[in-house]
Amino acid sequence: MTNRVVLAYSGGLDTSVAIGWIAEATGADVFCVAVDVGQGGEDLDVIRQRAMDCGAKDAYVADARDEFANEYCMPALKANALYMDRYPVVSAISRPVITKHLAIAARKFGADTVAHGCTGKGNDQVRFEVSITSLAPDLKCIAPVRDLALTRDKAIDYAERNNLPIVTTKSNPFSIDQNVWGRAVETGFLEDIWNAPTKDVYNYTDDPAFPPVADEVVITFREGLPVAIDGQSVTPLQAIQEMNRRAGAQGIGRIDIVEDRLVGIKSREVYEAPGAMALIAAHQELENVTIEREQARFKKMVDQRWTELVYDGQWFSPLKKSLDTFVDDTQRYVSGDIRMVLHGGRATVTGRRSETSLYDFNLATYDEGDTFDQSQAKGFIEIFGLTSKQAAARDVRFGNGVQL
Repeated sequence: MTNRVVLAYSGGLDTSVAIGWIAEATGADVFCVAVDVGQGGEDLDVIRQRAMDCGAKDAYVADARDEFANEYCMPALKANALYMDRYPVVSAISRPVITKHLAIAARKFGADTVAHGCTGKGNDQVRFEVSITSLAPDLKCIAPVRDLALTRDKAIDYAERNNLPIVTTKSNPFSIDQNVWGRAVETGFLEDIWNAPTKDVYNYTDDPAFPPVADEVVITFREGLPVAIDGQSVTPLQAIQEMNRRAGAQGIGRIDIVEDRLVGIKSREVYEAPGAMALIAAHQELENVTIEREQARFKKMVDQRWTELVYDGQWFSPLKKSLDTFVDDTQRYVSGDIRMVLHGGRATVTGRRSETSLYDFNLATYDEGDTFDQSQAKGFIEIFGLTSKQAAARDVRFGNGVQL
């Protein structure tokens, strides 16, 4: 019998109702955990009090904004993490930090079970539960929506019947998850993939069709991490927040994608990630200047696999940790400045500057000062094409040559 359950608590309808719902279904005392990962909205103390008013025995709140930015967003930036080349793993990177605090709270309150508000058809159930298995394999997991049949209509009825201090409205058609790295919107009329997003879908970004004057920004990186914006020192959290503000004002970072979920479903998702997308674009361009060709080619494969692992809830897996080591090593010389123009939904790189650059003007120029010895090119081409030449000659001998 479960005696104590620690619940990942957002302060919203479903998780507020889940406090009493879990208690009635399992007979357990419920303790709540609220983690601030930069999602904005209500103060943590307000959320904590609501949890208590809804029947929680106690509540654990954590301001994890800097932790999230430093230990989760920055690794994603260094790996240029874009699932399906477009989605900057907004929700995926927040789940492991929330799970970490769930495990800490479970130890604090002496709980043997953790609970989350995910459904049985999404990715997040996997991310929470696999992370818990990795961090604290002795803990059990339950999901009220999935395991205890808590539907939204039942949640509203339960809240009204028990006079819970929460808004019980059916008017919001969307499911929204957000943090400082971005915002994810799904369900409602968006489930018809022919329907275009309406203006009320967006919150982090202004309409790119009516942008303000172009905004030029210089982002300074040190070993792959943003350390200054326009010459002003910033922490990772401040860098994300500042670029959210400036890129968001230009409508940058809107993503509308039919996404391949881990559970096998194709799902329509709308994301906003102005800061993340601008920072990734700047970081990728600085890597183009500072990372050696073969290393850069291989890193693209590592970045993709890293992103897939994180998307699939494997943040704490052995392979992910090994790939972290490779990615970190590639960032040794990723230092310098990237100048970008933010305007009308686009972040365009217009300048690069780095003391660790591999770009050599004298090798690249076609004008006076060219130091490239062109006489070596002919022999290089002959050797480089030798295997193709041999294979083509064999094709001709056996009648399989290209017909001209």
